Amino acid sequence: MTKRPLVLLDVDGVLNPARRPTMRHRRHDVTLDGRTYRVLLNARHGPKLLALAAGAEADLVWATTWEEHANAEIAPRLGLPPLPVIHVTGDLGTRTGEHFKTRHVAEYVAGRPFVWFDDSLRPPDWQYLMDHPGVGEFLLVEVDPQTGLTDGHLARAREWLTGRALGLDDAGAASPEPAP
Repeated sequence: MTKRPLVLLDVDGVLNPARRPTMRHRRHDVTLDGRTYRVLLNARHGPKLLALAAGAEADLVWATTWEEHANAEIAPRLGLPPLPVIHVTGDLGTRTGEHFKTRHVAEYVAGRPFVWFDDSLRPPDWQYLMDHPGVGEFLLVEVDPQTGLTDGHLARAREWLTGRALGLDDAGAASPEPAP
């Protein structure tokens, strides 16, 4: 019996790039706890992420400091259903230079294969995940925060997930390489 893979999603820098609105990225003003944030979202990302998950028989999961707010403010604007949330904001320290979310991700995945889209992943994150006993196969997809998620990132994830499912020899290798 295989475990369904996970597709982990960050919001800021991935689904919400740090740039001006474009024809594809529409501006939304989101108020959380009395503070208003400008969020740029591409409505096409929702269907593309759903297609990626369906094609790979994977589960989409939020791995973002937005936590539950992602389900209330981001998911509906992208056409996504409410997703499970990895709670990442309780402990902001690092131990070996990894991103503060990495330890929470390692605990959450519980041996399930996963692809993680984030704009803050570096070699210490890859090393931490490689060394963590509860982590199996994974692919880290580094997203440029100025550009955000692209079709190239999605294609890379799809290729890895499909290769895993087909049992290809090199598909299970964890990768520290950023996506093109």
